Amino acid sequence: MTFLIIISILLLLLITGTPISIALGMTVLTFLLGFSTFSMDTVNIISQRLFTGLESYAIMAVPFFVLSGQFLIDGKIAKRIIRFANNVVGWMPGGMAMAAVLASAFFATISGSSPATVMAIGSVMLPAMVAAGYPKRFAVGVIATSGSLGILIPPSIVMIIYAVATSESAGKMFIAGIVPGFLLALIMMSLVYVQAKRHNFPTQPKPTAKELWESFRDAWWGMFLVVIIIGGIYGGIFTPTEAAAVAAVYAFLAAMLIYRDLKWKEVPKVLLSAANTSAMLLYIITNAILFSFLMTTEQIPQSMSAWVVAQNLEPWMFLLVVNLALIAAGQFMEPSSIVLILAPLFLPIAKTLGIDPIHLGIIMVVNMEIGMIHPPVGLNLFVASHLAKMGLTEVSIATLPWVGVMLLYLGLITYVPEISMWLPNLLYK
Repeated sequence: MTFLIIISILLLLLITGTPISIALGMTVLTFLLGFSTFSMDTVNIISQRLFTGLESYAIMAVPFFVLSGQFLIDGKIAKRIIRFANNVVGWMPGGMAMAAVLASAFFATISGSSPATVMAIGSVMLPAMVAAGYPKRFAVGVIATSGSLGILIPPSIVMIIYAVATSESAGKMFIAGIVPGFLLALIMMSLVYVQAKRHNFPTQPKPTAKELWESFRDAWWGMFLVVIIIGGIYGGIFTPTEAAAVAAVYAFLAAMLIYRDLKWKEVPKVLLSAANTSAMLLYIITNAILFSFLMTTEQIPQSMSAWVVAQNLEPWMFLLVVNLALIAAGQFMEPSSIVLILAPLFLPIAKTLGIDPIHLGIIMVVNMEIGMIHPPVGLNLFVASHLAKMGLTEVSIATLPWVGVMLLYLGLITYVPEISMWLPNLLYK
């Protein structure tokens, strides 16, 4: 009954148009005022949780990765990655669309954000694809969907948030996302190839070995960032949080000193933009942590875990319920809030059923990818709509076939755990 009251308050606030960050905090206050014993101790607890919720070493990685992504975009490093990706696959049938997917995968290795990936790659590739003769709706669908790789291929802000919510290893989550991320990119590129052969999409001239080498050399300093991040974490040189700080410094130096496309007078604008994005994310995280604290205090995760065990649910049945719940949540909440609220609920049950927490984390991330490309709050849709100057409904229709593909891929990731766990099990023996 307590769970139903809390969820009802939250849903009522969301239906009335209350922003998710405020809705989470208001839900806690409303429940404590109306359905719990209220005292000054309660006020002190709320105040403490609002401030101590962000006193997590892992959360510090979020603003650093946001900042590094902003430097990469404003420093025009994405354009160099696009040029290299275009030279690698652009000469194949549907090559420009395949290059958009490949460039998104490359950029995902250094950004950690899906909307940032859509903006960086889409701002260049979308007009180029339309000018080359690709149907605009097809181009928008490819850009919006491939941008979702930004949170599956490490580093990933959503993975960091999952690690914060569950006390699991962010580094292990990063390693677990590598194979699923690049497998999804390969599937997307294969589907683009099939569509291109069927509809006779345009191709580009095959680059010479010299052109390919020059584009790789030009993009190398940007792509080298992933070597620093993943190599540094796995090599024990630094933690994921320290890796985020290193990434921000490296992206700044690459944009300012190596490529020299970012001017000193533009740096304050980059810092302000990154600060705005970070503040929004951290405010959501703060209220979501407070909400999770309320759920834990009311013994809801423990009660749900006991109920599931009593029902004798098989692991596959539980994972089906998890996916349905996450897809439903993705209809009206953004990824950070979903992970912070639901991960602490699902994790105790998953452990009871013998499901690896890292596998559960990857399942949640793939669900968040799906949420990014379907209405009403799919963040990638809003970015793609802005870039393409198309209505949100039309962009949603463009991504609909890709939603179906992502649902099939979700089933694969859910019920073939080896895809996610093979590399972590190999490296973390």
